[in-house]
Formats: sequence, C-alpha cells, structure tokens
Amino acid sequence: MTEARTSFQEFTWTLLRIVVGLAFMTHGLPKLFGWMGGFGGSGEAAELMSRFGVAGVLETFGGLLIVLGLLTRPVAFILAGQMAVAYFWIHVPGSGIWWWGNNGELAMLFSFIFLFFSAWGAGPYSIDARLASSAE
Repeated sequence: MTEARTSFQEFTWTLLRIVVGLAFMTHGLPKLFGWMGGFGGSGEAAELMSRFGVAGVLETFGGLLIVLGLLTRPVAFILAGQMAVAYFWIHVPGSGIWWWGNNGELAMLFSFIFLFFSAWGAGPYSIDARLASSAE
C-alpha cells in the first residue's frame, strides 16, 4: 500500500508541475509573441522592455523550465516572486488586498504553487532528478 501511494504521489507531483508550467506559459506566449489573441486581446505582443514584456519572458521560458523540471527550485522561486509582485502591483491597487475582490486568485495560486516547487523541487520524473542521479 505504501509503495502504491508513493507512486501515485510522485505521478501527481509530476502532473501538477507539468500542468502548472503549461498553464503559466499560456500567460507568457501572448505577451511575448502575440499568440492566442495577443497581449490584452490586441493580437500583438507586449513591448519587450516593458514590465509586461519581461513578464512574458519569465512566464514563457520559466513555464517551459517548470514543465521540463529543469532548474526547478531557482526558477520556481523567481516565478513565485514574480506572481507575488504581480498580485500586489496589478491586483491590489484600487481593489484591495483580498483576492475575491481584486481578481488576483490566479496570481496568488501560481505564487504559492511555485513556492511549493522551490521548496520541494521538480519531483522524481524530471530532468533535475535525472541529472542528480547521474551525478551520484
């Protein structure tokens, strides 16, 4: 029973990492490349050297690294910080601190999920795990 539970936990850990990374990328691709309707529905990319352009780079390439499970801990730490900044910079002003009133629940959830990955790592089914096992 314990072994099956561990396998299931490892599988769901990996699944969470991949789904969150892909979902995060869908926020970066419109900003960076203008895909999926573009930044703000404009059909165009955000200006690269703007805060939204930088966010697009972090969301696209950070999300990809999370999906792959490569450099997961430091990348997740940076992305957790990015989402905390987004929460307080974009959602709180004018709408208050509480997510139910400021539409910031997604930024808050991303921040805490990335904080989890920064503490726990990518899991056993990742490039990080493969590199660690080959280094032993």
